[in-house]
Amino acid sequence: MRKSRGFTLIELLIVIAIIGILAAIAIPHYSSVKEKAYLATVKTDLKNLEISEEAFASGNSGIYFSHTYTTPTDSANTFGASTNVSITATAVGARGWSATGIHASAPGHTCAIFVGIAPVSPAVFEGAPACD
Repeated sequence: MRKSRGFTLIELLIVIAIIGILAAIAIPHYSSVKEKAYLATVKTDLKNLEISEEAFASGNSGIYFSHTYTTPTDSANTFGASTNVSITATAVGARGWSATGIHASAPGHTCAIFVGIAPVSPAVFEGAPACD
């Protein structure tokens, strides 16, 4: 009787097909996870900006600071946006401020935060960043 060694061509093709099916399921999920991570980076930057704005206002008679942040280091204030994140803060004197942020790797999505003024879409609750 002859002993068989190795795998047949059919067995190898079945394994390759199974791996292809698993990859077809995993790759789209991975893309959405990456996009969520990019938006989480923008939300984190907006919360850090909130801390920076309140610190700036406490030392400047309650007046907030308007500025556009596009680089990780910003000499104009204590806040710097993360890499590939662009944040624009708009102050309304001592009444409050709002900011919007985008990530270069998540086109079509905008995040926002506001404090002391009317809500800025997509943010709904004061001091809580939200993304669309």
